[in-house]
Amino acid sequence: MSRTDNTKPLWVRQIEHGPRPVHDHRYGPCDLPPKPAREIPDTRCRWEDPGVMLGWSCCAGCNRRSCTREWQRMVKAENRRERYAARREARRAAEEHGG
Repeated sequence: MSRTDNTKPLWVRQIEHGPRPVHDHRYGPCDLPPKPAREIPDTRCRWEDPGVMLGWSCCAGCNRRSCTREWQRMVKAENRRERYAARREARRAAEEHGG
């Protein structure tokens, strides 16, 4: 994807990549708008929200590389906290048992 694709609004990118319709025919016939719009329509049937495409499309959410990097940082920090807590607990147990 080029840099200009990153500057397009989310709703424009969604239109370019073929959004899926979401139908709700419980209370009447289909009233799906002809194409996705910037505003959320007041209809029962609508086009899929671009935020649904997280993770597997360039249309929404973060790109895979940065998400992975952020996730790795969080996991690394959590693992470090657990490791330090386990060491403190092991030291306390060793001191209690006269080690």
